[in-house]
Amino acid sequence: MNPSQDNVITAYKDAPTRTIEAGGVSYAYRELGPKGGVPVVFFVHLAANLDNWDPRIIDPIAAEHHVITFDNRGVGASTGSVRDSVEAMADDAVTFIEALGFDQVDIFAFSLGGMVAQALVLKHPDLVRKLVLTGTGPAGGKDMDKVVGTTYYDILRATLTRSDPKEFLFFNRNATGKPAARAFVDRLRERTVDRDTPVKVKTLRTQLNAIKNWGRSAPADLSGITQPTLIANGDNDRMVPSVLSEDLHRRIKDSELVIYPDSGHGGIFQFHDKFAPVAVAFLGR
Repeated sequence: MNPSQDNVITAYKDAPTRTIEAGGVSYAYRELGPKGGVPVVFFVHLAANLDNWDPRIIDPIAAEHHVITFDNRGVGASTGSVRDSVEAMADDAVTFIEALGFDQVDIFAFSLGGMVAQALVLKHPDLVRKLVLTGTGPAGGKDMDKVVGTTYYDILRATLTRSDPKEFLFFNRNATGKPAARAFVDRLRERTVDRDTPVKVKTLRTQLNAIKNWGRSAPADLSGITQPTLIANGDNDRMVPSVLSEDLHRRIKDSELVIYPDSGHGGIFQFHDKFAPVAVAFLGR
């Protein structure tokens, strides 16, 4: 690390929320880690804001890399209206990245964020150096459009048990999954000040519709993705079926695939102690 950056923030809970104006939208974002080099921009999941990133994933990466998280247009504290297509979300992400002055980034994406990342890299290949795609799948992927039904079902289950929906959506409801789910939700609460604006129900509905359309669209030609790509998931993803991670791996040349046992959509969070070093090594190569 650069000695002049001794006071650099490396804990996500301490990263201040900032805003930048671009294309008529004020984007909320946080940054941490040592400046310089290619930054790692995190693309967040469905109905999620800045507070939904697991610090056990962000912090190890921020120890060695400049990390940026952001709220997409109309989500959390970012202004404007929520986009109703994955491709439009990708266009906004490009607007945000270019507003910060970067001509190349690494992307770390989870779930819906992984779909946005794919759309972005296919349209703007020169902007992306490396890709980390977790808990996600390709356009036209098998059963991708079933995400909507699964999401509403698990939100209902969570409401009835006064739980966080992510405990149902991201983790297996078994002896290993339940404690992992509670630990994950607790970690998301470690930040106590400067919390983000809660995500509205309308945002969830609009984004779910975008995922459904993405799932029902023609399969994308991913042969154009030549960037080093790391793909990861749990072996029992109910939201974005695990077979879609294997599908991505087959279709993206020379990609790496990591599947964690006895885990669901949030496999990388359940196995953060194993996955974070893999991601750090991949981004550092």
